[in-house]
Amino acid sequence: MTMPTKSRIYILAVLATALMLAGCGGGESGGTATYSNISTTTSMNLNWDPPRVYTDQTPLDPATELKEYVIYVNETGIFTESDDSAAVLSAVNPASGSIVTSFNLRNLASSLHPNVTYFVSMQSVSMTGARSGFSPAIAFTL
Repeated sequence: MTMPTKSRIYILAVLATALMLAGCGGGESGGTATYSNISTTTSMNLNWDPPRVYTDQTPLDPATELKEYVIYVNETGIFTESDDSAAVLSAVNPASGSIVTSFNLRNLASSLHPNVTYFVSMQSVSMTGARSGFSPAIAFTL
């Protein structure tokens, strides 16, 4: 039995639209772009430049469009959506209004062991709840 032509065209149109939207990744439906300049210092500060564009290159204002940063720590350096977060930070400091761009990893010392190498990664979360991909993992030792 063959499908009527109108039905086939409709199904192809729906599939094509779904594929285009899946690749968009910006605005309210997608995550933020990858991080740049993420690093740690000898004083155990994790530093980053906040995302400035969505994955589709739409401009992103971190002061008004980012809700929070989620920090993950583990011993493998492989992070997935099912991992528990180690810390959640507001994207904007409520006292100063400045964009948050660092976190002292020593704040996690009570849940980590000394002289063990850990990896840290983070995601940004937009006001709409869209999450970025994971930042590159960085090794550190307390």
